Amino acid sequence: MPGIRSPLAASSTRHHVLASCAAILMAARLANAQHASSVLSYEPGTGYATEFGSGAGYTNAIAILGVPSRSTPGPFGGPVDPFSPPWQPQQVVSLGAGGSIEVSLDSPARRDPAHPFGIDLLLFGATGFVIINGDYSGGGITDGSVFGHDPSVVRVSVATADGPWLTLDPALAPPIEGLFPTDGAGDFTRAVNPALGSSHFSGLGIAGIRLAYDGSAGGTGYSLAWARDASGQPAPINEASRIRVEVLSGRVELDAVAAVRPVPEPGVAIMGAAGVLLVGAWARQRPRVANAHTEAR
Repeated sequence: MPGIRSPLAASSTRHHVLASCAAILMAARLANAQHASSVLSYEPGTGYATEFGSGAGYTNAIAILGVPSRSTPGPFGGPVDPFSPPWQPQQVVSLGAGGSIEVSLDSPARRDPAHPFGIDLLLFGATGFVIINGDYSGGGITDGSVFGHDPSVVRVSVATADGPWLTLDPALAPPIEGLFPTDGAGDFTRAVNPALGSSHFSGLGIAGIRLAYDGSAGGTGYSLAWARDASGQPAPINEASRIRVEVLSGRVELDAVAAVRPVPEPGVAIMGAAGVLLVGAWARQRPRVANAHTEAR
C-alpha cells in the first residue's frame, strides 16, 4: 500500500543498525584492551616516592592498570593536561632503584608499519610542563622544560605471552617521564612525533601544545623494532603482550601503558558516524512502522 513501509524493509534497517552498533561497541572494546590488564609482578625498589605528610608510599601497583588518568579527583584535583599531571597514590605507582614492574596487555602491542613514527608502545608518567608566566588558571606558558622528572636509568623489556624477555635498545629508547606530559583530552593510543624536543614547546600554552601533539595524549614512545636478545643482538618481534620496566638507578612514576593503534582511516570514522545516524533514524521510524502495521490490518 502507498505510504506504508514494508515490515521487511524495517527488519533490514534494524539489522543494519544492529550491525553498526556492534561495530562501534567492538571498536570501544578494542580501545579499552590497548592498556595493561594485570600486574604480573612488582618490586618497589629503594627510594620510591612517598606521600607528603603521611609518608605512605606510592606502591599501589594496580594504579598502572587501565587507561591513563583523564582527571585527578579531590578538592585539589582537576583535568589532567600537560601542565597538570596525575599525582595521587591511586593514579601512579613509583619505582625506586632496583625496582621493577611487569604487566600484561589484553590486546598485544604490535609492530605495524601503519603506526605513525614507528612507535608501537607508550608509557605514561607523571611529569608536566613548567609554567613560566605564573598563570595557573588556564593561560600558562611553558619554556619546554618539565617538572616531576627524576634523573634515572631505566630498562624497558618486552615479550610475547610465552617468549623470553627482550630489552629495548637503551641507545634508542628515550627516558621515561621526560617528554611528553599526559594530556587527558587526547588519544592515549596515538604517539606524539618523537622528533619534537623541549625547544619546540617553548612559548606555547595549552592550545599550542595540543596542536603540536596532533591529537595524541602524549606519553613516551617505544618501538618493538628496538628489541635485543640476551647477547645484545637485534631481535625485533611482531607483537608483545608483556611489558617490564626496571629502574637501574633513580626513580620513576608510572600511570599507564598503551599499545599504539594505527590512525583510523576516514572511512572508519564515517562508518561510525553513520551507525549513530542509523540508530536515530531507526528510533524515528519505529512509530511509523507500528502505525503502518496497524493500518494494514
